[in-house]
Amino acid sequence: MLDIKFLRENPDIVKENIKKKYQDNKLPMVDEVIALDKEARETQQEADALRASKNKIAKEIGALMAQGKKEEAEEKKALVSRNAQRLAELEEKENMLQEKITKIMMVIPQIIDPSVPIGKDDSFNQEIQKYGEPVVPDFEIPYHTEIMERFDGIDLDAARRVAGNGFYYLMGDIARLHSAVISYARDFMIDRGFTYCVPPFMIRSNVVTGVMSFAEMEAMMYKIEGEDLYLIGTSEHSMIGKFIDQIIPEEKLPQTLTSYSPCFRKEKGAHGIEERGVYRIHQFEKQEMVVICKPEDSMMWYDKLWQNTVDLFRTLDIPVRTLECCSGDLADLKVKSCDVEAWSPRQQKYFEVGSCSNLGDAQARRLKIRINGKEGKYLAHTLNNTVVAPPRMLIAFLENNLNADGSVNIPEVLRPYMGGTSKLIPKH
Repeated sequence: MLDIKFLRENPDIVKENIKKKYQDNKLPMVDEVIALDKEARETQQEADALRASKNKIAKEIGALMAQGKKEEAEEKKALVSRNAQRLAELEEKENMLQEKITKIMMVIPQIIDPSVPIGKDDSFNQEIQKYGEPVVPDFEIPYHTEIMERFDGIDLDAARRVAGNGFYYLMGDIARLHSAVISYARDFMIDRGFTYCVPPFMIRSNVVTGVMSFAEMEAMMYKIEGEDLYLIGTSEHSMIGKFIDQIIPEEKLPQTLTSYSPCFRKEKGAHGIEERGVYRIHQFEKQEMVVICKPEDSMMWYDKLWQNTVDLFRTLDIPVRTLECCSGDLADLKVKSCDVEAWSPRQQKYFEVGSCSNLGDAQARRLKIRINGKEGKYLAHTLNNTVVAPPRMLIAFLENNLNADGSVNIPEVLRPYMGGTSKLIPKH
């Protein structure tokens, strides 16, 4: 969310940013919120004047009563009563105007970084760099669920009977591989200096609206009926929420955290839920990384975060690339974002396995996360990035480590988490 003062003083910059994000329907909101802000400030000024006059009139009433001027004192009392009634009206109007302003400000997009490429949708995203050599083997690579089924490693039919489409049972070696990847990712991030955390898997509505846009919330979040609680779509939500209404001493920054959680998503929209596979599903597990830092350090941390994911995938013999998200593909709270995509030998193309985002002060402003520095208090910057998110990550792992005989190689770094196993042998 933008600073209202910045919008008031720089309406043309805000409008140009809206155009860059191809959200022209929001352009009238800028003038609307400026007008509401002007009215709100005028209302506040009048209310403040009435509050200031209250004590003055009270003293005048006391003096008049002392002088025996009861009639004049009663007139002053009547004025106090009228002022109180007017003040109540003004306070109600102030609240109404602030609610309107906040509602509009919540949907005006954050100012994107100048380095972000301009484009309408994800087809305009730009490749930054490739890591590792993409290989297409000389044997056919089956669909990922077929690979898992050869190990008796997945049961989608049973999951559909129990929960419907978008769920799965992972079994045996595949389930163990899933847990091994999560455990390895946890230790990988701890070795890079991040503090491990297991957060709440449900959050209140004020945290939800603090960490994401309304559009994302509607498309993603599951609401707990009868309670002010939502299931998290990613642990970033509860990890950033950990700092709500907090003032962090500058010397305690940066806060670098890596968190494990299950994730729950409606997955409404164009993509939909897959019936055959586990690429887009309602439930999965993820290892995440989150940083709270000073504004001047956020771009440095942004580069470190996506590099962590690249490095982890390369230790698992999976070729990846980084893809810069264009302006139209950025969620409203994001300043800059890139995807990490893994190579799919079966599809002979890259597909998304993680996303790194710098949200500037957008989440911090909504959640009131401030830093106490030498020159006063100021808003923190927040960033997040996926470490790994199996089972999607398992698709890349299985395809890139599959052998012609159907066995799957286990990279050396993962073997301690697999009981020393160097190769998985299919049952079928």
